[in-house]
Amino acid sequence: MIVDAHQHFWSLARGDYAWPNESVAPIFKDFSPQDLEPLLVAAGVDRTVLVQATDSVDETRFLLDLADKSDRIAAVVGWVDFASDKAVSTVQELAKNPQLKGLRPMLQGIEQADWILQDRAASVLTHMASVGLRFDALIQPRHLPHLHELAERHPDLAIVIDHLAKPEMGEGRKPDHFWRTGMEHLAARPNVFCKLSGMVTEIGPDWTLQDLQPFAQTVLDCFGPDRVMFGSDWPVVNLASDYASWVTTARSLLSNLPERDVNKIMGDTARKFYGIE
Repeated sequence: MIVDAHQHFWSLARGDYAWPNESVAPIFKDFSPQDLEPLLVAAGVDRTVLVQATDSVDETRFLLDLADKSDRIAAVVGWVDFASDKAVSTVQELAKNPQLKGLRPMLQGIEQADWILQDRAASVLTHMASVGLRFDALIQPRHLPHLHELAERHPDLAIVIDHLAKPEMGEGRKPDHFWRTGMEHLAARPNVFCKLSGMVTEIGPDWTLQDLQPFAQTVLDCFGPDRVMFGSDWPVVNLASDYASWVTTARSLLSNLPERDVNKIMGDTARKFYGIE
């Protein structure tokens, strides 16, 4: 089974999206399961993990409703305000729907790099671990040491790094010491995984396979196939590529691995991490 571990849907008329906006015109429109279906069929992708796109509990309910109506959606990663006094009760209410498999605070947009380590968030993280919800980390390199501390404080919480933590790539760049070291330290924590996703949009339409290879190889060396999972980041990937091209590129990045390891990254790891049957 091939699982796309990271994709989005949105309906702009719902009115709670700060992004996408006019700055990303090609994706400033609605995207629905019907739009993705032919792309999944063409790429041979069986199931997907649907990830939140805005800081709204109402959007999470919208995504869960989509999941209830689509056999393609195997899991939903939603959002709650981790700093709210009502966060745990909100999680309990949302988790009545078994499609909710994880939560993602949008840490990349929060100025305070160690925001997730505040005392208010601890009770939510502890509750997540106790009920088997996963933590998607939408971060940048500045967050890496703080995510490591989070992983140490909550060893029973399954954590996955989205988009390789968005290092600077392209124009001949190689992995810098801070990012590489941060990823190595996180990989030493057995509860931390990483998504092979979001790479081409960090560079832009002029990306090359050579731009991606040293970063993908670093992730593979650090985490291994049992803790790396493929994700498309569709429709955001359309800003720099398209669904079919990214699937082909991801397979090219894995071409030196044995088939059993490719199968793990292209589906088995995501199934294990998100509890997909």
